[in-house]
Amino acid sequence: MRQKFWTSFGQEYPRKWILYDTKIKEIQLKFTFNRKFAQVSLDIDSDDEIIQAFYFEKIQSLQKILKSEYLSHIILLENYELPEGKLISRAFVELNNVNIYNEENWPKVKAFLAENMLQMELFFLEFKDFIES
Repeated sequence: MRQKFWTSFGQEYPRKWILYDTKIKEIQLKFTFNRKFAQVSLDIDSDDEIIQAFYFEKIQSLQKILKSEYLSHIILLENYELPEGKLISRAFVELNNVNIYNEENWPKVKAFLAENMLQMELFFLEFKDFIES
């Protein structure tokens, strides 16, 4: 079912997303869709806590612009725990009460993912030089 969803998403939205190709090793843009929610996120993941905190502070400093011009419902968490227990920093928007195993949810989730990732990419590209510096 997961493969079917992501294949159909790629067919309906045949865009080359940035995702892992941010050119900043510690930052990735991600899609998540599971049994409970769908998310579009900007993840900051580094073994060096100082580097991770540095990038999170940069994103935090842009929070007002991010909320007012790109993603009004974005949530920023300095310590976001992944299912495997690893702590990362994450800025994300989330659609709750959807399930990847329920195909009736798919149209709504696909539109959510595409619209919000486009906004996340626009934000990231606009402020990439600032985030990196």
